[in-house]
Amino acid sequence: MMNNSISLNLFIWTLLVFSCVLYSCEKELELIIPPTENKYVIEGNIEIGQPAFVLISQTRDYNQSINTESFNGFYLGGAQVSVSNGTVTEVLDEICTGDLPAELLLQVAEITGLSPILLSAASVCGYIDLDGSMLGAENSKYNLEVSIDEKLITATTTIPGIVELDSMWFDLAGETNDSLGFIYAQLTDPDTTGNAYRWFAKRINAYPQWADYAGQQKDLQYIAPLGSSYDDSFFNGLTFDFAYYRGSLLGSPKVDDQNEERGFFKRGDTIAVKGAAIDRGTYDYIVTFEAEAGSAGNPFTIPTPIASNIEGGLGIWAGYASVLDTIIANP
Repeated sequence: MMNNSISLNLFIWTLLVFSCVLYSCEKELELIIPPTENKYVIEGNIEIGQPAFVLISQTRDYNQSINTESFNGFYLGGAQVSVSNGTVTEVLDEICTGDLPAELLLQVAEITGLSPILLSAASVCGYIDLDGSMLGAENSKYNLEVSIDEKLITATTTIPGIVELDSMWFDLAGETNDSLGFIYAQLTDPDTTGNAYRWFAKRINAYPQWADYAGQQKDLQYIAPLGSSYDDSFFNGLTFDFAYYRGSLLGSPKVDDQNEERGFFKRGDTIAVKGAAIDRGTYDYIVTFEAEAGSAGNPFTIPTPIASNIEGGLGIWAGYASVLDTIIANP
């Protein structure tokens, strides 16, 4: 009799616990995210043979919407921006996208990952050395100083020595695929630890007359795919082969960025490749930024702290020792 009583009590207790679990699963939770201090965000780079270019924005509250209207003025004007190579200091000129020539608009697009069409329609202000008094050079250090709203923001980057690709080739993605594939390359890493690199590519041939965007160049800017950076942790001083898929712009409406061609280069494409040696600060930022971007929207991932070399703000001041090459996608 006692055993039956214990069993009954245990059964009732189990039901109560189970009911509480069910109730708690259905209960609505209201999350209150406290406002945080907005910080300035720097997106800037200097590349071999190119002038420095800098964009300035601010962080936004978690629940603040982003739309076309709010994007106007997202990148801020009114700052004093200068770059020094330790000998000469150059004050950058402020210029907005409505006044930018096409080649500079494409440079802004590459830095931000945004469409040149969107940038030309919105009010985006940036800072550049218009007369080219200080162009990037390999094995050089560059100090950035930004003064805005009585705040001083600083950063330092280095353009490393050039490391050229040994060779490049196109290969199809599997034996049953007759037109789509990837770009492969070979690189010999210098026998010094800590080297890091980044990969960009763009298709410079036009879409055929029967396709959407007929006659237009396939990619207007160099695009870095997710996972675009790597270091020599596992191949220091070695010659090795690697491959990259085709990147696409965020929210691209193009058919070949939506269908089975997404991520692939196509037989007959003419592809301009930009390989760049980068310093450690630039590498750490890109890797952590891409890790966070790749996990966006996944509630089961742990947020990745994004590394930054900016003092007094967030973001990146990057140096690129870039080399350019071209390949036609014929297996």
